[in-house]
Amino acid sequence: MTLTDVVRAVRDALGGGPAYAPQPRLSDAVVPPGTALVLRTSGSTGDPREVALGAAALRASAEATHERLGGPGRWLLVLPPTHVAGIQVINRSVVAGTEVRAGALDRFTPEGFAAAATNFLARGTRAYVSIVPTQLHRLVTAADDGDAAGLGALARFDAVLVGGAATPAPLLARARDAGVRAVTTYGMSETSGGCVYDGVPLPGVRVRLTDADAVAGAGAASAGIVELSGPVLAEGYVGDPDATAAAFRTDPDGTRWFRTSDLGRLDGGRLTILGRADDVILTGGVNVAPAAVEEAIAEHLAGLGTPGEACVVGVPDDEWGQAVVAVLVLGRAPGGIAPAPGAPAGSTDLADGGGALLAGLRSAVGQRLGAPAAPRRVYVTGALPTRGPGKVDRRAVRDAVVQAERKGAREPVRP
Repeated sequence: MTLTDVVRAVRDALGGGPAYAPQPRLSDAVVPPGTALVLRTSGSTGDPREVALGAAALRASAEATHERLGGPGRWLLVLPPTHVAGIQVINRSVVAGTEVRAGALDRFTPEGFAAAATNFLARGTRAYVSIVPTQLHRLVTAADDGDAAGLGALARFDAVLVGGAATPAPLLARARDAGVRAVTTYGMSETSGGCVYDGVPLPGVRVRLTDADAVAGAGAASAGIVELSGPVLAEGYVGDPDATAAAFRTDPDGTRWFRTSDLGRLDGGRLTILGRADDVILTGGVNVAPAAVEEAIAEHLAGLGTPGEACVVGVPDDEWGQAVVAVLVLGRAPGGIAPAPGAPAGSTDLADGGGALLAGLRSAVGQRLGAPAAPRRVYVTGALPTRGPGKVDRRAVRDAVVQAERKGAREPVRP
């Protein structure tokens, strides 16, 4: 379908027409009444599911976004319109009655984005764009290498939504230093996309934590499972009443909540995501949040002047129960996520990071988060596998580490 076709389908669905599914349906299950969009989840916790989003939820999401950003505007689409982040760009434009234009959809490059954005921005009206951290990394890297046209164009947008995955703090700081009005977003298909911007819920959205526990990386606050409520919630999962009942719950006062699979902390009403709850590493009796370790590693590498990305996983360990292992992409790889030239599809080749790199990481992470969070082993690779737009496939990384360590015994790292 062309972008015009997708815009028409979304407009019709919001107006009471047939529900639009941007990807082939997984089943012929009947969608709930009032469903406007049927979106497939990325399947990061198992098999993909189909989420039914009502017209009211989509309108509420679009209106809350524009209220937070300072008013409706035109949107440049640089994300696939098959996932919630991309389809929401179209939804916001339809709800506000503004223009949406596609740019650099086939293959995102700094040069392609610069050309598309410059043309789009020529009209001079309020303009927005939504990107994932991988794309931001490519623009920043190109600027650092002498081609600042893409990053310069990005800085001309009135707001740049960055979501779909955690954005490393050094990358975010570099972009903002260049004048980019970056707004980090948190949400998922079940919440009509991003519903927490820069840690603050959108108007009408509420956040709470349940099952609070102490986790390395949570700071002074306790961590808990993130639950979200508000008019942006989905109707549920198509054809899966059990999964719907487990994820969407209603309090005695009538408030409906969606229970995410994410671990977070609240500081003065501001939400910080620490990663998926089922990704928490239990090592030596201590809970470690991989996202906190990844952020510490990214800041350490940035301090060394070495751009890089990290994926931290827990692997079985006879002594510790689970060992904290870091897999890094070093150097100027575009985002460290796009497949590296010549890399076998669907595989992650790992190489030992070496003692010096490991020692530096252990010191930096240990000082910031405590000794249990310090990686016991480190590997480097040319690319991190992904699932969905910009999301690292942590399970695939973990499997790659396990396979690599089966090929050769590793000496344990002592505290």
